[in-house]
Amino acid sequence: MSTTTNYPSATPQSQPPRKDYKNLVIGLLAAGFLGTWGYLLWNNNKQEQVQTQQQSTIAKVTEDKGLIQKNFDDALVRLDSLTGEKNKLSTQLNDRDGQIAKLKSNIRGILGKAHITEAEKKKAEELIKELNDKISTLEQQVAQLTQENQQLNTDKTQLTQDKEKLTTDLSTTTTAKQDLEKKVDVASTLNASNISVTPVQEKKNGKEKETTTAKRVNKLVIGFDVANRIAQTGQTDVYVCITGPDGKPISVPALGSGTFTSREEGDKVFTAKVPVDIEAGKTKSVQFAWKQSTNFEKGSYKIEIYHNGFKIGEGTRELKKGGLFS
Repeated sequence: MSTTTNYPSATPQSQPPRKDYKNLVIGLLAAGFLGTWGYLLWNNNKQEQVQTQQQSTIAKVTEDKGLIQKNFDDALVRLDSLTGEKNKLSTQLNDRDGQIAKLKSNIRGILGKAHITEAEKKKAEELIKELNDKISTLEQQVAQLTQENQQLNTDKTQLTQDKEKLTTDLSTTTTAKQDLEKKVDVASTLNASNISVTPVQEKKNGKEKETTTAKRVNKLVIGFDVANRIAQTGQTDVYVCITGPDGKPISVPALGSGTFTSREEGDKVFTAKVPVDIEAGKTKSVQFAWKQSTNFEKGSYKIEIYHNGFKIGEGTRELKKGGLFS
């Protein structure tokens, strides 16, 4: 039998669920993280496209320079040929002048006699006829030479202008090529990442232990990664500059320290020069240890990495004084 009552039920009423923002926050952070990586990937691809375009432009300029050089050489050969032809014609005229002079002398010899024989008269007539023939031929050659000389002068003027233009074009092309080579040189500078500075105590038995106590440290192990998409495969030098707690660069010439010329700071002291074997398009991990004859002092050590005259990375490491029983 069913019953009804007006008293409130003892069963607890269901409460509205509390809002949980945890998943929302995680989602927003993940979206931001993915967006950042997406931008980095897009930026890297953009730089690779620019660098590839610069290399293609250099190849095109180099090809154009070779063509201009060939045209320049052909023009010089043509000019030499025309000059030689002019000299050849001049030589022919000189030979003909000699023949005519000889005929004139023979004719004057016969006519200069007080009395001449019939045979000498006939000989003189033959010589005069031969002289007239040679003069006619000479007139034709002189006319031809005059015309060819005019053409030669015209061609020479044109060739001179062409030579000047080719020289200007060659100079312009060379300048453009040098400018592009400078841009690619800068673009091929390595990028450094994941820089680490680890102070190490190397014991007499060869075992090593990481420590930040200055008096226990006897070497700094410096590591970093380098990469560049357009750098050519081969060996290159990376300069590591260590500045001590006193603000002075650490330099030990007996251990290979020296100076190099940076692009923005002029001559700069380096602590160590590290040869690195680069493979095009791949990241190279580099690690080397710096050991010095003097003790490491407490304080902050700054490590700067340079390549191609540019600073490509920087890191710091603090060494402590140590406790009473350290």
